[in-house]
Amino acid sequence: MSLENAPPEVKLAVDLIMLLEESDIAPDVVLAALEIVQRDYQSKAHAVTQHAPDNQ
Repeated sequence: MSLENAPPEVKLAVDLIMLLEESDIAPDVVLAALEIVQRDYQSKAHAVTQHAPDNQ
């Protein structure tokens, strides 16, 4: 599969991996940071669904 035709989440994941590898950050630090990012985005996603109008 070409990255050009990949879904946006795959493209973002590849970009993030490249950025983190180029920054030479320890894997345990990366994983801890990603947990923080995940919690933040889960909270944001939850807030969006809570404020979405009902589809009736």
